[in-house]
Amino acid sequence: MEPLLVTLLLLFLIYVGVDIFIALGVAGTAGLLMFRGPDALAFAATSFFGQVTTFELLALPLFVLMGHVLAKSPIGADLYHVGARWLSWLPGGLAIGSIGACTVFGAVSGVSVAGVAAIGSMAVPEMLKRGYSTQIAAGSVVTAGALAMLIPPSVPFIIYSAITGESVAKLFIGGIVPGLVLAFMLSAFVLIRVLISPELAPRSADLRYSWRERWASLARIWHAAVLIILVLGSIYLGVATPTEASGVGAVGAFLIAGLAYGNMNLRRIFQIIGESMRISVAIMLIIGCAKIFGDYLNLVRVPEQITQFFMSLNLPHLVMILAIQALLILGGMFVDAASLVVITTPILLPLIKAMGYDPLWYGIVLVINLELAVVTPPVGLNLYTLKSCCPVLSVEEIIRSSFPFLAIQLACLILFSVYPPLSLWLPNLVK
Repeated sequence: MEPLLVTLLLLFLIYVGVDIFIALGVAGTAGLLMFRGPDALAFAATSFFGQVTTFELLALPLFVLMGHVLAKSPIGADLYHVGARWLSWLPGGLAIGSIGACTVFGAVSGVSVAGVAAIGSMAVPEMLKRGYSTQIAAGSVVTAGALAMLIPPSVPFIIYSAITGESVAKLFIGGIVPGLVLAFMLSAFVLIRVLISPELAPRSADLRYSWRERWASLARIWHAAVLIILVLGSIYLGVATPTEASGVGAVGAFLIAGLAYGNMNLRRIFQIIGESMRISVAIMLIIGCAKIFGDYLNLVRVPEQITQFFMSLNLPHLVMILAIQALLILGGMFVDAASLVVITTPILLPLIKAMGYDPLWYGIVLVINLELAVVTPPVGLNLYTLKSCCPVLSVEEIIRSSFPFLAIQLACLILFSVYPPLSLWLPNLVK
């Protein structure tokens, strides 16, 4: 009976608009008090600080800082220009180039809203000016911006690792194939859709560029390529841990913004640090308070009981996996991505393990699912980020434009859910 009351308390606090970290902390501490008495306060404090002071979690604020520094630099515009020059010959080339730019930007930022802001502020107005429909211009950027969550370095992977103990490096490696597959599927969708309905992206809108102009455009992003190699290469080669690589990435981002672009001054630096701190502290508070709530659930054996119940139903494992994905999609419509990870993982992971699935695989498909969460209303942060970058568009127009692309993301999620080896073969190559 007590776990039910604690869960109802959590849901009530979320419903009335209490911040998610407060709801988790209050509900978890209340449960511990009922279960262990006054000693629970010390237990709750130990759970909180033990979680947020782990060495691995230090990578989170540093990668967030790296993403914010680059989002404030012209690198997003440069990536868009490169994509447009190399892919302008394709039907819908500007939109496909925008998807490519979002993909590359995801490799230097683990925050999806940073990708939407950096690429969308340049790409969407440019496409609209050249006659592209809102359906293609807004939909392609608002969904492709979410690739930053999947393509390493990824903040959700760091959060999942902190909760489960899975290797951050292997999670990063595991996100590469799904990220590239999803980028290809989104690009193929734009191409096919424009071939069927050419009026959505007039061919006259796509400029023609010489090979000299294309090669010359690469000179504007060489520093981004170096940063990607330094950060991800050092992790994959075993030269540095993800935490150490995040420090290199943050310093490298400041050097690129300050030396290559010359757009860093003291005021901007303090602004970037302040914004990054707000996001990082918010996520850390959620993670710490979720640990309190998760420890209570483990003490009263709620995950174990849920696992036993669902395993007793003798349903096909694939049916349960798809049901879990549907539940996560529904939750993502009302809860932000970070909160969804920290709330659901301690409850669902024992069930995933009991069915014989690899926790590494579950972390990968969970983040694919989160890409839907940041685009689905009413909470979808990418929708409102693009609106702030492109005031000429209404939120309703952006939401409508995202629906067909959401169907592509859903197809990708089903693909990697149904066939786990597709996302595990690359991490398994790395020992």
